[in-house]
Amino acid sequence: MKTCLVLEGGALRGLYTAGVLDYLMDKKVNVDCIIGVSAGALFGVNYFSNQRGRGLRYNLKYCNDKRYMSIRSLLLTGNIVNKNFAYYKVSNILDPFDDETFRKSKKIFYSVATNIETGEAEYMKINSPLMQMEELRATSAMPMLSRIIKIGNNKYLDGAVADSIPVKKAIELGYDRIVVVLTQPDGFRKPELTDKNMKKIMIKYKKYPKFVKTMLNRCDNYNKTLDFIKELENKKEIFVIRPSEDINVDAIKKTKEDLQRVYDVGFNDMKKCYKYLNKYLT
Repeated sequence: MKTCLVLEGGALRGLYTAGVLDYLMDKKVNVDCIIGVSAGALFGVNYFSNQRGRGLRYNLKYCNDKRYMSIRSLLLTGNIVNKNFAYYKVSNILDPFDDETFRKSKKIFYSVATNIETGEAEYMKINSPLMQMEELRATSAMPMLSRIIKIGNNKYLDGAVADSIPVKKAIELGYDRIVVVLTQPDGFRKPELTDKNMKKIMIKYKKYPKFVKTMLNRCDNYNKTLDFIKELENKKEIFVIRPSEDINVDAIKKTKEDLQRVYDVGFNDMKKCYKYLNKYLT
């Protein structure tokens, strides 16, 4: 019996996931595979490097640093999350990621990115986060707020566009026990795009019609995935943890208190339902 964690993205709502994962680390829950999308991937790598608290720590320290995530970074670099500072300087120098422990764990980790030429999700196997930082940038490169990421001959943006919650991929890979961490509360439905936003997308990515089509269908596909997850959850075929309250955080106007609150909700939600998770896993 093998266990897979499926981690939804959601920008700073991902700190909810960080709280969930830290509680699971405290309990030494064995996981064989993680499939992470966007922020889910960025926080998820800390599980296999055994760096409890790292995700919360560097976000609290640098959340108001204009070199980290800001309109200033967007205007100067084309990326709202600064490439050199947030991905490379933090991970290599300021709050080093333990790449050696991650590699020695020999666990399976996938990050999901959207190929903008095909409009389809690609599941990138991550063997060394520090050596594959561009793959992690690709999974979290938010459309309209990030430059296109080039890896080899391919071009990518946020994995959430094509596969926000890759539970079907986990099933396809043959995992017996699947734990899904969502970052929206029960009953959430993604609203349809406005005509204005649809036009912006079509203009911005007019060279990539398949990507535009995927973007325009994203809301419908996301809601269908939620329906599928709920069906499996009701059958007790998967275990789902989701926020017990609203955890939306403004990426620009966030405060340290906002981030700590989101993390605490995740940690406490996992604490409350751990006995049920343990029953599912055993």
